Amino acid sequence: MITGIVGLGLIGGSFAKAYQEDGHTVLACDTDRSTLDFALLSGAVDAELTDERLKDCDLILICAYPKGTADFLTEKGPFFGSKPVVMDCCGTKRVITEVGQKAAEKYGFLYVGGHPMAGTQFSGFKYSKGDMYKGQPMVIIPPKYDDIELLDRIKTLLKPAGFGKITVTTAENHDRMIAFTSQLAHVVSNAYIKSPTAREHFGFSAGSYKDMTRVAWLNPKMWTELFLENRDNLAKEIEILISALTEYKEAIETEDAVRLEQLLAEGKRLKEEVDG
Repeated sequence: MITGIVGLGLIGGSFAKAYQEDGHTVLACDTDRSTLDFALLSGAVDAELTDERLKDCDLILICAYPKGTADFLTEKGPFFGSKPVVMDCCGTKRVITEVGQKAAEKYGFLYVGGHPMAGTQFSGFKYSKGDMYKGQPMVIIPPKYDDIELLDRIKTLLKPAGFGKITVTTAENHDRMIAFTSQLAHVVSNAYIKSPTAREHFGFSAGSYKDMTRVAWLNPKMWTELFLENRDNLAKEIEILISALTEYKEAIETEDAVRLEQLLAEGKRLKEEVDG
């Protein structure tokens, strides 16, 4: 298999290493020439992904920011040809899938929306790893949801990454769900660390603090794009959280032990129901 990787950050770099380690040919490009040169030197990438080589790929994974991904789809559309499956890996789907489908219809290539549900708080090729996707979920938004042959083809193309589960959904449902499962968590973590008390946490913090603050160490530029593209869903989730926190705050301020215990018990019960 020949796999093309566009963007060699954490996501693209991990895909490159996974496919390379599985014995496939990896072609790649990156806006930072030094990153591409390092990937070539390290052996994670076999050769540069040029316009002329795009049509030779079986799979092209675009691992860039939303705007950069949209620009690549529209600018490089004439070079894809009919052979590869072209998949974006953006964290929001409504805007980018619309761009991708329009470009696919115009230039005659096969486009699929994708979102690998894995990562770390760090970014960049140096933090990428070949096993980052093993056992993790992958969400795809295909052009047709009842095309079994296409879905089997996509699963085969993604097999070297080692995903544990592939979920097929719509762009609208993806963005609604991701606002809660990913984006809200990043907002909360980033806001939580802004307490002045955070500067005094050494010697007083353990697992709870680490769990809450891990994703506060995010990429501001990328997450700004993602948050604003999904602003309706994310703002709704933030409002729900503010309402819930207000209930806790009022129970604590008024020393309402009965109400506070009810709130805590309700949260525990919901956690048990949701996660089994």
